[in-house]
Amino acid sequence: MSFWIHAASARRPDRIAVEGPERRLTYAELAAAVTAKARVLAADGVAAGDRYPLPFEDPCEYVVTLHACVGLGAAVVPIDLRLSAAERAARAVAGRVVFPGTVAVLHTSGTTSAPKPVELSAANFLASALGSAVALGLDLDERWLCPMPLTHVGGLSIPIRSVIYGTTGVLHGRFDTEAVLAELMNHERRITIVSLVPTMLARLLDAGLQRPPTLRWALLGGGPIAPALLARAEAAGVPVAPTYGMTEACSQIATFGWPLPGVDVTLSAAEEIFVRGPIVSPGSVDDDGWLHTGDLGELDDLDRLRIIGRKADTIVTGGENVAPAEVEAALLEHPDVVDAGVFARPDPEWGEAIVATIVARPGASPTADALGEFVGARLARFKVPKAFEFATELPRTASGKLLRRQLADVGAARP
Repeated sequence: MSFWIHAASARRPDRIAVEGPERRLTYAELAAAVTAKARVLAADGVAAGDRYPLPFEDPCEYVVTLHACVGLGAAVVPIDLRLSAAERAARAVAGRVVFPGTVAVLHTSGTTSAPKPVELSAANFLASALGSAVALGLDLDERWLCPMPLTHVGGLSIPIRSVIYGTTGVLHGRFDTEAVLAELMNHERRITIVSLVPTMLARLLDAGLQRPPTLRWALLGGGPIAPALLARAEAAGVPVAPTYGMTEACSQIATFGWPLPGVDVTLSAAEEIFVRGPIVSPGSVDDDGWLHTGDLGELDDLDRLRIIGRKADTIVTGGENVAPAEVEAALLEHPDVVDAGVFARPDPEWGEAIVATIVARPGASPTADALGEFVGARLARFKVPKAFEFATELPRTASGKLLRRQLADVGAARP
């Protein structure tokens, strides 16, 4: 990690390395700041093999401390300050640095179970950066905008990749629709790539995002992507690169459906996605040598991967298996639906009944009957929700993933 900084500093000392809302650092300045910070941390007793809790505040200082820790051989444990005191304390002590060269102990999103620690090494981040460069191409004047939390792998990977490439990471650290829209539509800001989740892209399109002048790709991941959203983006002239990834695989696994170079993807007999390769955390590999993702997928005749949904989310209704993500995608095609989440409710007749929680477009009042007919025209009848509930917003993680377990608590039937 420290080699990457010093190599970039030697090649491009005056190039902006990291740019936050308040300040920015050239590679020469970043290298100097990292060296100085490492001395301070070492004096405080931080040493090789330690776990160092790293709270997110200022993006530039966060990146400096990250690289200083890793230069000392310590792994950072990113801490989101929006968590409760108990949650922050639990994350600060979670995880064991077992594997040499571990950079960070990150936590999974916790959408289907409690967040678990994942150890990611320098080799994982390097393989991910190189694979991403092949998948998306690399502009030496790249300015990669990251409005994602830097406490999650999708956000943290951006400043690390940028240092490997010797390019610029533009770090917001949180998503603000108007701020991101202004960045993308301002030619002078020269944003070439932006990382987004589907809800972020939808809000940007609603706010008027259209033909961003310097954007090469909007890397879109973090959850199921509705075809209707891709169609909206295409109509608005927004170049989208759909991606599939997870914390245990250091962010990206496949982009445009194709696995990154050096990454193997296969499906189990139950259609669960298995992954192996240099991007996979050593501690996440099962006894058979594969990462069992818990996601369901299918491969087309060109071996491109399509995500069906989470194995743990599968609803069994009347003996039929239903992927909630498929029903959500159909609902999101409805012009009056802004957001949709699908979950199961115990039912004496069906075993599990499909329930959809809907966020309607402002001023619209879609009825349950109309929504049911809409889904029934696109999917098998057994996939149509038995009930529709309505909410002002859906529960999501800081990185935009749907908290399906909380859906039953947020919706209400419309009178």
